[in-house]
Amino acid sequence: MEHLVASVKKVFRSRFEGEPRIFRAPGRINLIGEHTDYNDGFVLPAAIDLQTVVACAARDDRKFAVYALDKDEYSEFDLEWLPQRELYTWHAYVKGTIKILSRTNPIRCGANIVVASTVPIGAGMSSSAALEVAIGYSVLSLNQIPISRLDLAMAGQAAEHEFVGTKSGIMDQFTSASGRKGYAMLLDCRNLTVEYIGLDFTGASLIVCDSGVHHELAASEYNLRREECEEAVDVLRLANPGLTHLRDVSLEEIDRALDKLSSVQIKRARHVVTENLRTLEGARALADQRDLQLFGRLMFQSHESLRYDFEVSCAELDQLVDSARNVDGVFGSRMMGGGFGGSTINLVSHEAKEHFFEAVSDDYRRVFGHEPAFYQVRSADGASEIT
Repeated sequence: MEHLVASVKKVFRSRFEGEPRIFRAPGRINLIGEHTDYNDGFVLPAAIDLQTVVACAARDDRKFAVYALDKDEYSEFDLEWLPQRELYTWHAYVKGTIKILSRTNPIRCGANIVVASTVPIGAGMSSSAALEVAIGYSVLSLNQIPISRLDLAMAGQAAEHEFVGTKSGIMDQFTSASGRKGYAMLLDCRNLTVEYIGLDFTGASLIVCDSGVHHELAASEYNLRREECEEAVDVLRLANPGLTHLRDVSLEEIDRALDKLSSVQIKRARHVVTENLRTLEGARALADQRDLQLFGRLMFQSHESLRYDFEVSCAELDQLVDSARNVDGVFGSRMMGGGFGGSTINLVSHEAKEHFFEAVSDDYRRVFGHEPAFYQVRSADGASEIT
């Protein structure tokens, strides 16, 4: 990260006056618990050592000048004149986060900003959340506003909902804001309580495989899956009037409503219910037993559920998981993120790493004509200022 910090400082000094302050926010992996956060369920993410870094200094007006080093693109805007929505550009996440924060915080000064990141875009490691949290943390700090990590995370989520148009859960932003080095986070997405679970894997590594495929329908299908979950709740509520989310549903309740639920609603509900059970069992396996064999089996089961019940996988992700399954020393593998492209997360013994890289690359190249990208990731702390 030292190189990234040096780069944003250098570019800031070449484009703006004054000496910048430096802030960072991490991307995240999700070990297990996919598409459960917006169903009030459980997730097990960890902040990682791929990060977004911001160099910034306050202005004497309420304008923001933002240069994205990775894209070589510049955006300038006034806090008083922001649009209501701006779809899927990098600066939409910046504008949306600042706009949401300004509703409840006295943001009196704008900022000159240079931003760069090592979190790959579209790989399921929450590059957008890292950007939102880094920008939010820096703007609040420049305005001498006390940092509430929960408020920071919720502002990033609200920016995605209201400004960008993705109805995401809270997991990504919460992890980027509140991660802890050496730990995963068992997050209850209903009451936002966290149990930190040690990630002291002895002899094993967490490796992300990026398929390199980013399907255009990911965002629209993500919102559709959320609607389908809500529709299933509406049907199940006929027998349980107090029901609000699939988190409170049992498999027995689904079975009793088979004649009322559509086939799609049955599959969506079944995934969420079983994924919550897998997440809780997986957290216990790591916290109490350090049982990597059990945790790995749960990862494979999670992928099968995402593939067949939630239907958010794709041929590329399935190939990566199938290849990993055939490598001795791979404990588990599953797709990670919204789906329809992006990455898999893999728990691999140290002895198997080289064979894993080679076998997965060879299989993927033979089927799709190019190789996936690999990232061995480690846990990291949540957002902070670099002093």
